[in-house]
Amino acid sequence: MGAARLELVQGTGPDAPARRIPAASSDPTPTRVRVIDGALHCIARQGVAGTTLDDVARAARCSRATVYRVFPGGKDAVLGAVVDTEVSRFFSALAVRMGAATDLEDVLVAGMTEAATRVSEHGALTNLLVHEPELVLSQLAFARMDEMLALTCAFTTPFLGRWLDQAESRRVAEWAARIVVSYLLCPADGVDLTDAVQVRRLVRQFVLPGIRALRVPQGANGLSPSQGTAVGVRRSLQSNRSLPTTKGEAS
Repeated sequence: MGAARLELVQGTGPDAPARRIPAASSDPTPTRVRVIDGALHCIARQGVAGTTLDDVARAARCSRATVYRVFPGGKDAVLGAVVDTEVSRFFSALAVRMGAATDLEDVLVAGMTEAATRVSEHGALTNLLVHEPELVLSQLAFARMDEMLALTCAFTTPFLGRWLDQAESRRVAEWAARIVVSYLLCPADGVDLTDAVQVRRLVRQFVLPGIRALRVPQGANGLSPSQGTAVGVRRSLQSNRSLPTTKGEAS
Protein backbone atom coordinates (compact mmCIF):
# COMPACT_ATOMS: atom_id res chain seq x y z
CA MET A 1 0.00 0.00 0.00
CA GLY A 2 2.80 2.45 0.76
CA ALA A 3 1.52 5.86 1.75
CA ALA A 4 -1.38 5.77 -0.67
CA ARG A 5 -4.77 6.19 0.91
CA LEU A 6 -7.46 4.01 -0.63
CA GLU A 7 -10.24 6.31 -1.74
CA LEU A 8 -13.74 5.14 -2.57
CA VAL A 9 -14.70 6.07 -6.08
CA GLN A 10 -18.37 5.99 -5.29
CA GLY A 11 -20.40 6.85 -2.20
CA THR A 12 -23.41 5.01 -0.87
CA GLY A 13 -25.85 7.55 -2.20
CA PRO A 14 -26.06 10.77 -4.16
CA ASP A 15 -25.67 12.89 -1.04
CA ALA A 16 -23.40 10.56 0.91
CA PRO A 17 -20.03 11.97 1.94
CA ALA A 18 -16.97 10.24 0.57
CA ARG A 19 -15.71 7.47 2.83
CA ARG A 20 -12.05 6.67 3.19
CA ILE A 21 -10.23 3.52 4.09
CA PRO A 22 -7.62 4.23 6.79
CA ALA A 23 -4.19 4.92 5.36
CA ALA A 24 -1.72 2.10 5.69
CA SER A 25 0.89 4.58 6.83
CA SER A 26 1.60 8.28 6.78
CA ASP A 27 5.34 7.48 6.77
CA PRO A 28 5.94 4.14 5.05
CA THR A 29 9.59 3.82 6.01
CA PRO A 30 11.13 0.36 6.30
CA THR A 31 11.50 0.85 10.06
CA ARG A 32 7.83 1.74 10.47
CA VAL A 33 6.78 -1.29 8.47
CA ARG A 34 9.06 -3.53 10.52
CA VAL A 35 7.58 -2.22 13.76
CA ILE A 36 4.02 -2.77 12.55
CA ASP A 37 4.79 -6.28 11.30
CA GLY A 38 6.71 -7.01 14.50
CA ALA A 39 3.69 -5.97 16.55
CA LEU A 40 1.47 -8.22 14.46
CA HIS A 41 3.84 -11.12 15.09
CA CYS A 42 3.76 -10.49 18.83
CA ILE A 43 -0.04 -10.16 18.96
CA ALA A 44 -0.42 -13.41 17.01
CA ARG A 45 1.77 -15.15 19.57
CA GLN A 46 0.84 -13.53 22.90
CA GLY A 47 -2.10 -11.19 22.35
CA VAL A 48 -2.44 -7.47 22.94
CA ALA A 49 -2.29 -7.53 26.74
CA GLY A 50 0.84 -9.68 26.73
CA THR A 51 2.71 -7.58 24.16
CA THR A 52 5.10 -4.89 25.36
CA LEU A 53 7.10 -2.33 23.39
CA ASP A 54 10.23 -4.30 24.23
CA ASP A 55 8.64 -7.34 22.55
CA VAL A 56 7.76 -5.27 19.51
CA ALA A 57 11.26 -3.82 19.32
CA ARG A 58 12.85 -7.28 19.43
CA ALA A 59 10.48 -8.58 16.75
CA ALA A 60 11.20 -5.54 14.59
CA ARG A 61 14.96 -5.89 15.15
CA CYS A 62 15.33 -2.38 16.52
CA SER A 63 15.63 -0.62 19.87
CA ARG A 64 12.81 0.53 22.12
CA ALA A 65 13.99 4.10 21.53
CA THR A 66 13.54 3.61 17.78
CA VAL A 67 9.99 2.41 18.31
CA TYR A 68 9.26 5.56 20.32
CA ARG A 69 10.92 7.71 17.67
CA VAL A 70 8.68 6.26 14.96
CA PHE A 71 5.61 6.07 17.21
CA PRO A 72 5.83 8.83 19.86
CA GLY A 73 2.48 7.72 21.25
CA GLY A 74 3.92 4.41 22.43
CA LYS A 75 1.95 1.18 22.44
CA ASP A 76 -1.40 2.79 21.66
CA ALA A 77 0.08 4.50 18.60
CA VAL A 78 1.61 1.22 17.43
CA LEU A 79 -1.70 -0.61 17.84
CA GLY A 80 -3.54 2.13 15.98
CA ALA A 81 -1.07 1.89 13.09
CA VAL A 82 -1.46 -1.91 13.08
CA VAL A 83 -5.24 -1.63 12.74
CA ASP A 84 -5.04 1.00 9.99
CA THR A 85 -2.43 -0.99 8.09
CA GLU A 86 -4.30 -4.26 8.27
CA VAL A 87 -7.59 -2.66 7.22
CA SER A 88 -5.83 -1.11 4.23
CA ARG A 89 -4.16 -4.39 3.36
CA PHE A 90 -7.50 -6.16 3.60
CA PHE A 91 -9.30 -3.77 1.27
CA SER A 92 -6.35 -3.62 -1.10
CA ALA A 93 -6.39 -7.41 -1.50
CA LEU A 94 -10.18 -7.31 -1.89
CA ALA A 95 -9.87 -4.71 -4.64
CA VAL A 96 -7.38 -6.83 -6.59
CA ARG A 97 -9.61 -9.91 -6.48
CA MET A 98 -12.90 -8.17 -7.17
CA GLY A 99 -11.37 -5.96 -9.85
CA ALA A 100 -10.29 -9.01 -11.83
CA ALA A 101 -13.80 -10.53 -11.90
CA THR A 102 -15.48 -10.87 -15.29
CA ASP A 103 -19.14 -11.22 -14.28
CA LEU A 104 -21.48 -10.77 -11.32
CA GLU A 105 -21.08 -14.32 -10.05
CA ASP A 106 -17.29 -14.08 -10.17
CA VAL A 107 -17.14 -10.76 -8.34
CA LEU A 108 -19.31 -12.11 -5.52
CA VAL A 109 -17.32 -15.33 -5.23
CA ALA A 110 -14.02 -13.45 -5.34
CA GLY A 111 -15.05 -10.89 -2.74
CA MET A 112 -16.59 -13.32 -0.28
CA THR A 113 -13.78 -15.86 -0.59
CA GLU A 114 -11.01 -13.29 -0.26
CA ALA A 115 -12.66 -11.62 2.73
CA ALA A 116 -13.24 -14.90 4.55
CA THR A 117 -9.72 -16.15 3.81
CA ARG A 118 -8.06 -12.93 4.94
CA VAL A 119 -9.98 -12.92 8.22
CA SER A 120 -9.81 -16.63 9.07
CA GLU A 121 -6.09 -16.93 8.27
CA HIS A 122 -5.04 -13.75 10.06
CA GLY A 123 -2.80 -14.93 12.89
CA ALA A 124 -3.20 -11.93 15.18
CA LEU A 125 -6.96 -11.75 14.72
CA THR A 126 -7.36 -15.48 15.29
CA ASN A 127 -5.38 -15.27 18.53
CA LEU A 128 -7.49 -12.36 19.77
CA LEU A 129 -10.74 -14.18 19.01
CA VAL A 130 -9.56 -17.10 21.13
CA HIS A 131 -7.85 -15.34 24.04
CA GLU A 132 -9.13 -11.75 24.02
CA PRO A 133 -12.46 -11.94 22.19
CA GLU A 134 -13.83 -8.81 23.84
CA LEU A 135 -11.33 -6.71 21.88
CA VAL A 136 -12.76 -7.96 18.58
CA LEU A 137 -16.40 -8.63 19.38
CA SER A 138 -16.84 -5.18 20.89
CA GLN A 139 -16.13 -3.81 17.41
CA LEU A 140 -18.95 -5.91 15.96
CA ALA A 141 -21.70 -4.95 18.38
CA PHE A 142 -24.55 -2.50 17.83
CA ALA A 143 -23.43 0.74 16.12
CA ARG A 144 -19.92 -0.59 15.53
CA MET A 145 -21.36 -3.36 13.34
CA ASP A 146 -23.30 -0.75 11.36
CA GLU A 147 -20.10 1.24 10.85
CA MET A 148 -18.21 -1.84 9.70
CA LEU A 149 -20.97 -2.81 7.25
CA ALA A 150 -21.23 0.74 5.95
CA LEU A 151 -17.49 0.90 5.30
CA THR A 152 -17.46 -2.50 3.58
CA CYS A 153 -20.53 -1.71 1.49
CA ALA A 154 -19.17 1.66 0.45
CA PHE A 155 -15.97 0.00 -0.73
CA THR A 156 -17.49 -2.98 -2.56
CA THR A 157 -20.52 -1.25 -4.12
CA PRO A 158 -18.55 0.18 -7.08
CA PHE A 159 -17.25 -3.27 -8.00
CA LEU A 160 -20.81 -4.62 -8.12
CA GLY A 161 -21.88 -1.51 -10.00
CA ARG A 162 -20.46 -2.93 -13.20
CA TRP A 163 -23.47 -5.24 -13.35
CA LEU A 164 -26.05 -3.75 -10.97
CA ASP A 165 -27.48 -0.29 -10.49
CA GLN A 166 -26.49 1.79 -7.46
CA ALA A 167 -29.35 0.74 -5.20
CA GLU A 168 -29.02 -2.94 -6.09
CA SER A 169 -25.25 -2.81 -5.68
CA ARG A 170 -25.48 -1.43 -2.17
CA ARG A 171 -28.12 -3.95 -1.05
CA VAL A 172 -26.15 -6.87 -2.47
CA ALA A 173 -22.88 -5.58 -0.99
CA GLU A 174 -24.43 -5.45 2.48
CA TRP A 175 -26.05 -8.85 2.02
CA ALA A 176 -22.75 -10.45 1.00
CA ALA A 177 -20.94 -8.80 3.92
CA ARG A 178 -23.55 -10.06 6.38
CA ILE A 179 -23.22 -13.58 4.98
CA VAL A 180 -19.45 -13.54 5.47
CA VAL A 181 -19.66 -12.12 9.00
CA SER A 182 -22.38 -14.60 9.99
CA TYR A 183 -20.51 -17.68 8.83
CA LEU A 184 -17.20 -16.51 10.28
CA LEU A 185 -18.71 -15.84 13.70
CA CYS A 186 -21.01 -18.88 13.64
CA PRO A 187 -19.42 -21.57 11.41
CA ALA A 188 -21.73 -24.16 9.88
CA ASP A 189 -20.92 -27.68 8.75
CA GLY A 190 -20.57 -27.88 5.00
CA VAL A 191 -20.03 -24.15 4.51
CA ASP A 192 -16.41 -23.06 4.17
CA LEU A 193 -16.20 -19.54 2.79
CA THR A 194 -12.47 -19.93 2.15
CA ASP A 195 -13.31 -22.60 -0.45
CA ALA A 196 -14.20 -20.92 -3.75
CA VAL A 197 -16.11 -23.99 -4.94
CA GLN A 198 -18.39 -23.92 -1.91
CA VAL A 199 -18.82 -20.17 -2.13
CA ARG A 200 -19.77 -20.41 -5.81
CA ARG A 201 -22.38 -23.02 -4.92
CA LEU A 202 -23.75 -20.74 -2.20
CA VAL A 203 -23.85 -17.77 -4.57
CA ARG A 204 -25.61 -19.73 -7.30
CA GLN A 205 -28.19 -21.30 -5.00
CA PHE A 206 -29.08 -18.34 -2.82
CA VAL A 207 -27.42 -15.03 -3.66
CA LEU A 208 -28.02 -14.81 -7.42
CA PRO A 209 -31.69 -15.91 -7.12
CA GLY A 210 -32.11 -13.27 -4.43
CA ILE A 211 -30.64 -10.63 -6.72
CA ARG A 212 -33.00 -11.64 -9.51
CA ALA A 213 -35.89 -11.33 -7.07
CA LEU A 214 -34.85 -7.74 -6.35
CA ARG A 215 -35.50 -6.83 -9.94
CA VAL A 216 -39.02 -6.27 -11.31
CA PRO A 217 -39.17 -7.72 -14.82
CA GLN A 218 -41.54 -6.31 -17.40
CA GLY A 219 -44.46 -8.53 -18.35
CA ALA A 220 -45.63 -9.26 -21.86
CA ASN A 221 -48.21 -6.45 -21.55
CA GLY A 222 -45.54 -3.94 -20.58
CA LEU A 223 -46.64 -3.95 -16.94
CA SER A 224 -44.57 -5.07 -14.02
CA PRO A 225 -45.94 -7.98 -11.96
CA SER A 226 -47.08 -5.61 -9.22
CA GLN A 227 -48.81 -3.36 -11.76
CA GLY A 228 -50.39 -6.38 -13.40
CA THR A 229 -51.68 -7.61 -10.06
CA ALA A 230 -53.18 -4.20 -9.30
CA VAL A 231 -54.96 -4.12 -12.66
CA GLY A 232 -56.27 -7.63 -12.09
CA VAL A 233 -57.61 -6.67 -8.67
CA ARG A 234 -59.38 -3.60 -10.08
CA ARG A 235 -60.95 -5.64 -12.86
CA SER A 236 -62.05 -8.25 -10.37
CA LEU A 237 -63.66 -5.61 -8.17
CA GLN A 238 -65.41 -4.05 -11.15
CA SER A 239 -66.80 -7.37 -12.30
CA ASN A 240 -67.94 -8.21 -8.78
CA ARG A 241 -70.05 -5.06 -8.69
CA SER A 242 -72.36 -6.60 -11.32
CA LEU A 243 -72.85 -9.75 -9.29
CA PRO A 244 -75.93 -10.11 -7.02
CA THR A 245 -75.23 -9.06 -3.45
CA THR A 246 -78.37 -10.40 -1.69
CA LYS A 247 -80.08 -13.77 -1.55
CA GLY A 248 -83.05 -12.29 -3.36
CA GLU A 249 -80.94 -10.99 -6.17
CA ALA A 250 -79.10 -14.29 -6.32
CA SER A 251 -82.33 -16.20 -6.76
